[in-house]
Amino acid sequence: MKSCYATRGFLACADPASELTLGEPFEVLDQVGRSLPSLLLENDARDYLLKVHVPDWPYINIPDDLWPQACLYYVRLGFIASGYINQVGQPACHALPTNLARPLCKIATLLQRPPILSYDGYALYNWKRFDLKKPVELGNIDTLQNFVHLYDEHWFILVHVEIEALAADIVDAVVGLKATLNKGPQDLTAKQVDSALDRVAVAMTKIIQVLQRIPDKMSDDLYFAKFRPYIGQFKDVVYQGVNIEPISFRGETGAQSSIMPLLTEFMKIPHQDNKLTRHLYDMRQYMPHDHRLLLAEVRAMQDIKMCASDEKFDAVLELMACFREVHYHWAIKYIARRCNDQQGTGGTPFMRWLKFLIEETRAHKCDGSHGTVVA
Repeated sequence: MKSCYATRGFLACADPASELTLGEPFEVLDQVGRSLPSLLLENDARDYLLKVHVPDWPYINIPDDLWPQACLYYVRLGFIASGYINQVGQPACHALPTNLARPLCKIATLLQRPPILSYDGYALYNWKRFDLKKPVELGNIDTLQNFVHLYDEHWFILVHVEIEALAADIVDAVVGLKATLNKGPQDLTAKQVDSALDRVAVAMTKIIQVLQRIPDKMSDDLYFAKFRPYIGQFKDVVYQGVNIEPISFRGETGAQSSIMPLLTEFMKIPHQDNKLTRHLYDMRQYMPHDHRLLLAEVRAMQDIKMCASDEKFDAVLELMACFREVHYHWAIKYIARRCNDQQGTGGTPFMRWLKFLIEETRAHKCDGSHGTVVA
């Protein structure tokens, strides 16, 4: 899929497709997808979904002009599959039926990702603009697919979409420095690095302001009880018609966004190798393939710390820590106060993990100041 880092960051160049136009048989996915919030309120939803004929993706690959269609096909199937397995109010389910499992596994293989709804399907490909002349921002965007009839879920997704749009300046700044290095064996100048850090700092400030808006239109009670369960992990699930052994996949989580991993690689933050950071790296397999490639390229870049001004370098680290602190605060409000295991939808011990990341981000500062974690 073509990327436009300068204008869209990790969002695709083109707005997501809002309906499947691959032929009449595919209309069923749009129909079921749009009806899914109502279907999941019914006790016999699984019986109904078991009978839906889902056509396979009709190509052996994904033609360039059909990437938006492939992404929407994956979004619809990913939501339906997660709704089937994680239906609220119904007994635990550990088998995805053949009519859903086979087409989901096929499109997931072509997208080079695991066969489960992840952050890309939940947010990156799941929005539309009301006015195409206006930016991708709250007030001008809505979701294409949901699990529940609650605006709270729309808001949760759309906050992440605007954050991704704002991150375009971050991605472009980093890619710009990488391109300069690719021109020849030269060191980056302090001016070039500081200019990039300024762009990152401005974008991060805006992103934090958007993240702080989560409670504006999202109830913590409704989040935890009504739609968070649908983005949970698949634990020991048999994909019927595909494999006979149970398999587990991580659920959708913001840790599958590529923004903070990109900055972590760019700033060369030396997080300790332990179980928590291995969880973090495992999340990368759930990212779009081109995002993973970019992260690997940025990881190989030279360390900018020696040619950056201490003030600008530390300012970016502080903003990264502040972003994680806001996230930490919402994790307490929306999840930790309501459960004992403190495990995220991605299967991570998120409270220890977030605090750990905050502390090590600040420890990488030039001036050595560590700050305080929000409690």
